[in-house]
Amino acid sequence: MAILNSSRADALWLKNPLAVLAPDSGGGIVIAGDKIIEQVASGARPSQPYARVFDASEHVVLPGLINTHHHFYQTLTRAFPPALNQPLFPWLQQLYPVWAGLTPPMFELANRVAMAELLLSGCTLAADHHYLYPPGMEEAVDIQVEAAQALGLRVLLTRGSMSLSTDDGGLPPPRVVQDEEVILADCERVIGRYHQAGEGARVQIALAPCSPFSVSRELMQGSADLARRHGVRLHTHLAETEGETDYCLRAFGARPLDYLESVGWLRDDVWLAHGIHFSDDEVRRLGQAGVGVAHCPGSNMLLASGICPVRDLEQAGVAVGLAVDGSASNDASNLIQEARLALLVQRLRYGASVSHLDALRWATQGAARCLGRDDVGSITVGRQADLALFRLDELRFSGHGDPLAALLLCGAQRADRVMVAGEWRVIDGAIPDLDCVALRHRHQSAARTLQA
Repeated sequence: MAILNSSRADALWLKNPLAVLAPDSGGGIVIAGDKIIEQVASGARPSQPYARVFDASEHVVLPGLINTHHHFYQTLTRAFPPALNQPLFPWLQQLYPVWAGLTPPMFELANRVAMAELLLSGCTLAADHHYLYPPGMEEAVDIQVEAAQALGLRVLLTRGSMSLSTDDGGLPPPRVVQDEEVILADCERVIGRYHQAGEGARVQIALAPCSPFSVSRELMQGSADLARRHGVRLHTHLAETEGETDYCLRAFGARPLDYLESVGWLRDDVWLAHGIHFSDDEVRRLGQAGVGVAHCPGSNMLLASGICPVRDLEQAGVAVGLAVDGSASNDASNLIQEARLALLVQRLRYGASVSHLDALRWATQGAARCLGRDDVGSITVGRQADLALFRLDELRFSGHGDPLAALLLCGAQRADRVMVAGEWRVIDGAIPDLDCVALRHRHQSAARTLQA
């Protein structure tokens, strides 16, 4: 059994789980404070002192799921009629004018809904990419930090940006873009105010120019320089559609990855959203550089963008994580459901040898690597006590054999318990002290106002 020496006598033993995604842990795990201090072998008892016991015999225990790319604000425009049945660029052109009306109260509700959905699906760490800053939204990151702290979700908030409007040859309308000096100044502000470095970080900041078709070369380079001065990560959309490739060839005379390299982004502090349309040589270069990729299966299917070459990327050394992407292109924020979609779509590409364990790895260990974290993503002594516990007591699971496989094959939707840093944030399938009915009514009212 693996043990971390600890004198804590208030430890919790999660006892005898139905199944656990960790080797040599059939007898459960012991948690003290915010860390896992012991993995207990089947039939054994903890060697560490413990004060509390949680009977996990009816639970499948996973490391907390990690979402590597999202747009929380988009919960306000799910199934938006004018954007239905559209590929990416026309879809964006329908939605940009609507999103231009976003206000801070709407944004706060959108974030709370997205974060609550994620927690209830077993997610304990989420990266959000917010790039939309119409007038009045200058403190968007501040709103997100407050919402995350209230719910207890770990977050990596990327200070996104758009600086090229339709007036400059870009895609977004003028109302939602910002001056580049304003963008970089606010990037520096939120890093200084909120970024936590090191083990156990609850809030981190990254810099994230939206995409090659919405920012200038100078902003890409300036963001990279600023991020590296402060030791934070970089993120952007890349290689999502063939239309993006065509745009880059016209605008820059280069394919998207070549353009990324030309602005100093082909480095191991970068992760990319989507990563679908790469050549074999580009996959090799990504692996050599240590760039990560956020795989967004639901969004990619809904927008008909293509299928991310996950197995090729992993074989090249790329860290691949799982992501739900925006709630206007998915239209859900459910990470255990996304793992099922990843399993199914990757089988279409690579065959039946893609397993449920692959999909769960993308949602945990791969995602942690993608976000540059080595303290979360697995049930291992010394790691943070971030856990997701699922029951198999619904009709959908009746008759199952392998409990871990049943989570994805039978379509798990909701976690029964979720722990973040040793604290229960979901209990009996609900978030304590959160009135989800009232939140839903307020959020739906805000969505109607925004869409009017």
